[in-house]
Order: sequence, then C-alpha cells, then structure tokens
Amino acid sequence: MGREVSESCVDSLLTEMVSMYCNRLYANKPELAASRIDAIGYQVGHQLSERYTMERPRFTDHLDAIKFICKDFWSELFKKQIDNLKTNHRGTFVLQDNRFRWVSRMSLDPSSESGDLSQENSEAADESKAAQEPNMHLHFSCGVIKGALHNLGIACAVSADTSQLPACSFVVRIKP
Repeated sequence: MGREVSESCVDSLLTEMVSMYCNRLYANKPELAASRIDAIGYQVGHQLSERYTMERPRFTDHLDAIKFICKDFWSELFKKQIDNLKTNHRGTFVLQDNRFRWVSRMSLDPSSESGDLSQENSEAADESKAAQEPNMHLHFSCGVIKGALHNLGIACAVSADTSQLPACSFVVRIKP
C-alpha cells in the first residue's frame, strides 16, 4: 500500500508555492516565477515517475510512455485517468482532463466589483493577477508531466490550456 497525502494539503501547498513565487520572490518577473514553478514540478514528476515505474520494464516507444502517463501515473496523482488522448502520430499528444483537480476551484473571471473609483486600478491589477493564477499553477503541472516523461527517456516540451476551466488540455511535443 502506497503512502498518500491529503488532497487539501497538496492544494494548499501548490497555492502557497505559486503565491510565494509570483507575489513575493519574483513579483515583477512572471517569466522567472513560471520557470521556477515549472522546475519544481519537473523534480516532483521525475521522482514520482521513478517511484511508479520501479518494477516495470522500460517503455519501448513514445506512445506506451504517454499511455502510462494517461492511465497509471494520472490515476496515482488524481484517482482518475485522463479523459481523452489525441495524437497527430508525429510526436504531438494532447491530454485532456475535463475536471483537472489542481485548478477546479479557480475562476478566470473574479467576481469582485465595487463602485469606488479610487480602488479601480488596484482591482484591475488584482483581476489581472487572478486571471494569471490558473496559468501559473499549470506551470507546475506541465513540469510534473515533463519530469515524468524525461525520467522515462522522452525529451519533450509541455504546455497547457485552461480556456474552459475546469477542463485542461496538456500539449506534449516530443523533441527529436
């Protein structure tokens, strides 16, 4: 039986990590914050992949490794499989999770309205930061996927799309 961590603890840790990097350490450098968050996710994914494949034979092709990520790896992390996997058979894969847990409680449109004119600029800045928050959380998720695949011997780039929250699509591009 594996060790488990409470989902609320992981949510809180992820939220605090993103907040720390985006609002305190690299408040004026969002690209650097995103890079750091991605790197932490990479380490987590690499180590989890090592743990989950310890007693498995190595994968022989990219598709088998991606299927492992979609089924077994995702099930270990989120207690469910990826909802949809698409590929162009040329090294690009799209992993669709229709209710991605790490951003399911977030909204792209914050609902804080006020008639006070002196607060309009600060509220606009807060709304802009709130709109970026799911994307910053996804840098961690992309890093997790990238780290897991690198551990399986697959160099790749991973990006994410949250245009339909709480659904999330991860695009994995295999590097030649």
